[in-house]
Amino acid sequence: MLVNMKEILAVANQHNFAVPAFNTSSNMILCGVIEESVALNAPVIIAIHPDELSFVRDSFVKAVIDEANKAPVPVCIHLDHGGSYEDCVKAVSLGFTSVMIDASLLPFEENVAACKKVCEMAHAAAGYISVEGELGTIGNTDSIETGNNVIHYTNPEDARKFVEETGIDALAVAIGTSHGLYPAGFEPKLKIDILDEIKKVVDIPLVLHGGSSNPDSEIETAVEHGINKVNISSDIKAPFYQKCREVLADQKLREPNVIYPPCIETLREVAGNKIRLFHADGKAVLY
Repeated sequence: MLVNMKEILAVANQHNFAVPAFNTSSNMILCGVIEESVALNAPVIIAIHPDELSFVRDSFVKAVIDEANKAPVPVCIHLDHGGSYEDCVKAVSLGFTSVMIDASLLPFEENVAACKKVCEMAHAAAGYISVEGELGTIGNTDSIETGNNVIHYTNPEDARKFVEETGIDALAVAIGTSHGLYPAGFEPKLKIDILDEIKKVVDIPLVLHGGSSNPDSEIETAVEHGINKVNISSDIKAPFYQKCREVLADQKLREPNVIYPPCIETLREVAGNKIRLFHADGKAVLY
């Protein structure tokens, strides 16, 4: 069931759970994510970064749309970290049901202008395309996504003004996460107090980026305090490709239908743990 992000997150906001947004850059990852979401009767967001899209090519989006339409659970197709207005226009033309415009590294007023421009375009598109914006900057360790070496936490009053002035449907907030896998010895710490203050003044769904490698207890607490979408990339890709390396230790193997099934099962196990952690399992019945 193909839906937009506004639809999928409105229910999560009302019922206090988070929908996982799994970065998907191959058909094998797509199949594993969809299969596990269906098995757990959970809504899901298929996120594709512009760099991932350039690798899998535009035709991949047709396959995602087909899988979403066949799935008995709500599925949103989301452009992750669109870097420009043109990125978002292209995504809408390809059939994405949601886009993110990431202008978080720009000054506040320029960020507002960029998001507002995308909202005017996307909201007028057939079927209403949802828009996510970001305020504040999260860290970056080793990923393709935008970020900063220094975390600039989201200011609650700025968040209120940002939502009012842009018309966005979801807001990614900076409360202490970083993109990528954390280096050994690094201990991330989420500022739940900032999240609570933002939630008091913002009524749209809130998004947590850089959720990979944070302790489960912290992520679960963030969901309980109002996060409705959590981005997951490294946490599913790393075990998937590690399993690929293990399988390919047998150098006689060459057929994809032999190599990839155990890798997909490994991915499904991780995806299932995330779905349950976000309390999204069984929630498809609410749609």
